[in-house]
Amino acid sequence: MADSDLWEIFDSQKTETPNADQMDIQVQSQELNEAKNCDNVTKKNLSQSKRTTKTNKSFTCSECGKSFTLKGSVKKHQLIHTGEKLHTCPQCGKSFMLKGQLNRHIRVHTGEKPHACLQCGKSFSQKIHLSRHLRCHEKPFSCDQCDKKFRSSSYLNKHLTVHADERPYLCPVCGKSFSRLANCRKHQKIHSVKTHACVECGKTFIILESLKKHLKSHSEERPFTCALCGYGFKVKAHLNKHMRIHTGEKPHTCHQCGKSFIQLSGLRYHMLRHSGEKPHHCDQCGKNFTSSSILQRHLLVHTDERLHKCSLCGKSFSRPDNLKQHQKVHDAVRDHMCFECGKSFIAASHLTNHQKIHTGEKLFSCSQCGRRFTQKSHLNKHTRIHSGEEPQTSRRYCSSK
Repeated sequence: MADSDLWEIFDSQKTETPNADQMDIQVQSQELNEAKNCDNVTKKNLSQSKRTTKTNKSFTCSECGKSFTLKGSVKKHQLIHTGEKLHTCPQCGKSFMLKGQLNRHIRVHTGEKPHACLQCGKSFSQKIHLSRHLRCHEKPFSCDQCDKKFRSSSYLNKHLTVHADERPYLCPVCGKSFSRLANCRKHQKIHSVKTHACVECGKTFIILESLKKHLKSHSEERPFTCALCGYGFKVKAHLNKHMRIHTGEKPHTCHQCGKSFIQLSGLRYHMLRHSGEKPHHCDQCGKNFTSSSILQRHLLVHTDERLHKCSLCGKSFSRPDNLKQHQKVHDAVRDHMCFECGKSFIAASHLTNHQKIHTGEKLFSCSQCGRRFTQKSHLNKHTRIHSGEEPQTSRRYCSSK
């Protein structure tokens, strides 16, 4: 019987007392209406309905009470509490909580870099590193006076003071003005008295916050750990700078030669090569240096003080960081790893020298034959060939330029 026929029978007999047949028709009509409503439920609504039911399911961590929608998620989360690391690298033995972490780590050994930058062709082992690297190419903030581009509005605003020659920050002591607040604060240290002293080494600071940061250098605690290589840092800013080693990000570029650097201090030091400037002068021997830190190291030559002694072999050092570096020889700690080939080194400077093998960078050139070298020590050794300090047999290497 058709749907319309049912409705006609129902309408013609609705004023009469319902008998058994009429009741049966009413039931059939109601069933048809319900069927119509069911037809209106689309696949999309059904999918949403299923999703809502799934979302309402909650899996709770018995340790901290945190809830998850998936059972697998709570299992992964619970590894944080247990500290269990089930996935071990077959090459170096390092263990990880999650299989995905192990897979990413293995790329350190294999050298696999599946994520490539479409703009410069540089490749990365992880997608997040590529994302960070892409910021180097993104410079949406443009200066309308010189067309120079910047990654952020704050960098652009700092740059604009060059054109405006505005110096809104005034030193209250001597009246000298500055375009940037940071430069003004740095200048004010000349006038300030250093009242905050370190109880460990006696070093004094103008600002209490600077002392607090310094105190971390005496502590062995390294709460900020790199998720990729496991190296720990005392200050979060140091971890952020370290991450650039993995991402390949070099935000500080030399405008004369185009070379880029991970840290601003590296660029500043590099710029002195172009200018030839050596502003730091030794009063005892007249020698000049590019930075104050190099001058301070040099001054120890004149004093010959070696206050820092190795407890294992008795060797003495003029600086505590030299002693710390030396002690790694005894501990066999090689915490500076090359992410190209996996080789590890005791000192960061050794790693830097090693990485030139992969980059092919040869900064040091022989003025007599034009041959280039990755390290200055190699150039010095080579120049002895020309001076006659080494046997004649070594001269055969001079032919290749």
